Amino acid sequence: MWKRGSSESSDRFEYLQTLVTEFQDTDSDEAKEQVLANLANFAYDPKNMEYLKELQVTDLFLDMLTEENDNFVEFGMGGLCNLSMDPECRDMILQSSGISLVTNRLSSRREETVLSAITILMNLTTASSRSEITDPAILQCMLRFSLSESPRLRNLAAVFLQDCCSEEQVARAEQQMQGQQTAVGIPLPKE
Repeated sequence: MWKRGSSESSDRFEYLQTLVTEFQDTDSDEAKEQVLANLANFAYDPKNMEYLKELQVTDLFLDMLTEENDNFVEFGMGGLCNLSMDPECRDMILQSSGISLVTNRLSSRREETVLSAITILMNLTTASSRSEITDPAILQCMLRFSLSESPRLRNLAAVFLQDCCSEEQVARAEQQMQGQQTAVGIPLPKE
């Protein structure tokens, strides 16, 4: 019985290694998209976590966040979303300026990319990263998302605000947003 599991794990590693190599060797964007989608799906299964770490797939996904190709970005975000649940991968993402890379994608036109970005930020929240993740600009963005017509976006933003932020932080961000809506930033006279 033990041998079977061992050969299965070696097959799994070789398959994932083949995918990473294919991604690096191909010039076809379509083939790269397919490989990224596959890797993102494999990142969902904890059985693959050690292999994906060994193959530095976290770095590959992070690299995709600076690409112009929206599919590369979406699949990279999806993969990071899955990997960011693992404490070791979370730390790797944090050490690689992952918060700013992910935050930059909150303005994506693709809802899936934005949903992944919010989820990643929630997964990256630790005692030491909380202040960066609850930056007023991010909170204001989440407050705008919480008013979205999309139920998925609206609900996930509400969960972010509830789970990652204090009531005071949210109130301060709401105040700042109201302040921005005054005429050209000029304070209105008090009555």
